[in-house]
Amino acid sequence: MPNPLKDHPNWLVVRDRALVPAGAWARNRRDWVVANDAVYTSFRRPGRPEQIAATVTLVLIALIVVFLMLFDWNWLRGPIGRWASAKYDREIVLQGDLDVKLFSWTPSAHVRRVRVGGPDWAKEKDTLAVEDALASVRLMPLLSGRIEMPLVQITRPEIVLISTADGRKSWMLDPDKPDTGPLRLPPINNLVIRDGKVFLDEQGRKIRLNATVNAREGTDGTAGFHLEGQGTINGTPLTLEVRGGPFINIKRNRPYGFKAELSGVGSRLVADGSITRPFDLGQFTATLSLEGRDLADLYLLTGITTPNTPRYRLSGKLTRDDTVFTFNDFSGRVGSSDLSGDLKVYKTGDRRQVEAQLYSRLLDIDDLASVLGGTPRVTPSGNTVVTSGVPGKLLPDAPLNVERLRVMDGTLTYRAGQVKRNELDVRRVNLGAQLKDGILNLDPVSFDFNRGELDGTARINATKKIPYTTADFRLRGYPLESIIPARNGAPTVTGRAIGRAKLEGSGASIHDFAANSKGTMSLVVPQGQMRAAFAELLGINVTAGLGKLLSGDTGTSEIRCAVADFTVSGGTATARTFVIDTTPVLAKGTGTIDLGAETMNLRIDGETKSPRLIRLWSPITISGPLTAPKVGIDGGAVAGQVGLGVVIGALINPLVALLPFVDPGLAKDANCGALISSAR
Repeated sequence: MPNPLKDHPNWLVVRDRALVPAGAWARNRRDWVVANDAVYTSFRRPGRPEQIAATVTLVLIALIVVFLMLFDWNWLRGPIGRWASAKYDREIVLQGDLDVKLFSWTPSAHVRRVRVGGPDWAKEKDTLAVEDALASVRLMPLLSGRIEMPLVQITRPEIVLISTADGRKSWMLDPDKPDTGPLRLPPINNLVIRDGKVFLDEQGRKIRLNATVNAREGTDGTAGFHLEGQGTINGTPLTLEVRGGPFINIKRNRPYGFKAELSGVGSRLVADGSITRPFDLGQFTATLSLEGRDLADLYLLTGITTPNTPRYRLSGKLTRDDTVFTFNDFSGRVGSSDLSGDLKVYKTGDRRQVEAQLYSRLLDIDDLASVLGGTPRVTPSGNTVVTSGVPGKLLPDAPLNVERLRVMDGTLTYRAGQVKRNELDVRRVNLGAQLKDGILNLDPVSFDFNRGELDGTARINATKKIPYTTADFRLRGYPLESIIPARNGAPTVTGRAIGRAKLEGSGASIHDFAANSKGTMSLVVPQGQMRAAFAELLGINVTAGLGKLLSGDTGTSEIRCAVADFTVSGGTATARTFVIDTTPVLAKGTGTIDLGAETMNLRIDGETKSPRLIRLWSPITISGPLTAPKVGIDGGAVAGQVGLGVVIGALINPLVALLPFVDPGLAKDANCGALISSAR
C-alpha cells in the first residue's frame, strides 16, 4: 500500500516537522503540572499537614505489622468455626492451636485437631477429622494470582464418605451447588500424609471400603504415595490399592505416575498410567486391563450398564479429560470370541452417556446367546455352551435389570466379520442399540446366514417395573435343509423359507415376554423339494410311502408351497392357516404352540391327489416340547378305520374290507398365491 509521506521527495523533513508539535505539547503539559498541581507540589515540598499524614500512615502500618506478629490466632478459632458451620450447615470446629506466619516468602498456616461434621442426615459420623495440618504458599506467585504450595503436611486424617441411593453425598459442603467435575488442587511440591484413613459407604451400589493412606518422603522402599483398602461390594470381598512416587519436587508440567488395582465381584481392574498435570485429577492417561467372569458385574464397580457375558479379558488405553472418559483401541476376548473397539463415557446434565463401537473378527455364536440371556456353561472339555437356564427349555429366562437401564443413556454398534461354524449357519452379525430415558431401541438386529438373513427391530420400555417389548423380525431365504436334518446322506427337504414374527408383550426375560405375547407369526416356503417318501407319508400312504422309505428311494416331490400362519394371544400361537401342498399330497394342519410352556400340539391331515390302494385315514400329530417334539399318528383314527374294514369284510366280502383303505385321490392343488398373500 503506498505511503503518501514516504512518496514525498523530502519525507524525512516532513516527518520531523510532524513530530515537533507532539513534543511541544508534552513539554507544555509538564510545565503546567509543575506550576498548578497541588498533589505534585505537596510531594515536592511537603508541608506540615503532609508530614503528619505520612507519619501517621507509617505508624499505622508498623502497628499493624507488630499486631500481626504478636497476634494470637487462636482467638479466631471460634469465629472461624461458627462462620463455617453456619455457611455449610454442619458443625465445623478448630479444637487445637492455630498458628499463622504471614511475614515470609512462603507464608504458612498450622492448625491442630480440625473436625468437620456430617450433614443432618449423617451426623453420627464426622466427614473429616485431622490431628495436625501444615500448609504453606509462595508469596510472589500469590501476588500475581497463582497458588503454589511448597509444602502440605497432614497427620492422621480420617475421612468418611457416604453416598446414599438417592444421590446425596456427605462430602458435598454445598449440596445445592452443581457438580464442578473432578478434584483440582494447586501444585504441591511436597505432600506428606501420615496415618490417613478413608471410609467409603456407597449405598447405591452397596460398596463399603476401609482404606489407609500414606505419602512419605525419602529414598527407601516405603517412600511414595500408597492407598490400600479392603471392604465389600454387594456382600462380596473388595480390595483396592493405589501406588505412586514420592510427592517431592512435583511440577505442574511433569506427569505423575501411578498404578492402581481394584478387585471385586469376580472382576479385576489394573491401571498403569500418569496424571498429566499433578493434583488435577481431571487429566490422566493409563493402560487399563480388566478381566472377570461377567461384564455385567462391572456395573457395581463403574456404574456403567453392560449385558451379561461369559468370562472376559480386555486391555486398552484409558483417558480422562475433565468429565469425559475414553477407553480406546481396547482388545481381548469375551468367552471364545475376540472383541475390540472404542468406548466413551461422559455426562449430559445429570445423565451418564455411553457411546460404544465394538467389533469381532471371529464370533462364537454361543457368546452372543449369553448376551441375550442364555446361561454360559463350560463343559469338561473346556468348551462353552449356552442354555436357557432351565433344563429342557429353549428360550432364555434371565431377567433384564430394568433399574440399570434407567441410570444411563447411550448408543452401541456391534459387528462380527465372521462367525464360527454353528448349527444355524450364521456367518455375520450386525447390531445397533440406543438407550434413552429407560427405553432401549434395538435397530438393526441383523444376522446373515450362509443363505438367507434375519433382520428386525425391537423396542424395550424399561420405565416400569416389568418391561414391555415390541419386536418385529423378518426371515428371508433361509434354507430348509439347515432346519430339517438330512437322512441317509440326502436332504429331506429343500427350499427357501420366508418368515415374520411381530409380537408385543410384557416380561422381564425373553421367556416371559414370549409367554405373555400377542401378535402374529408366519412361515412361508414359496417352492421347494421334499423326499417323495415323506410327501406320500403326509397322507399316510402306506404302499407308496413306506415302500419308498424302506427301499431307500431318494426321489423327490415338488413342494408347490407351504404356509404356516399363527395368531398369538396370551403366549399361545393358534394356527390360522397351515398348509403343505406337494405334488402327490395336500396336507392341512391345525393346533397350537404354547410359547410359555414351550410345547406344541399340532395335527396334520393329508389328502392324496391321485388314487392310492392302502391309505390310513389318520392325522399326523406333532406334540411335546419344542426342543424334542414327537411325531406320531392318531391311533384312535387308525383303530376306527381298521375296525370298519373288519366289519365290512365280515358282513360282505373280505376283498370289500379293503375299501376303507382305498383313497380315490380327490384332493386338488392349493391356491398358493392366495395362501402366501394372506400370510401376515
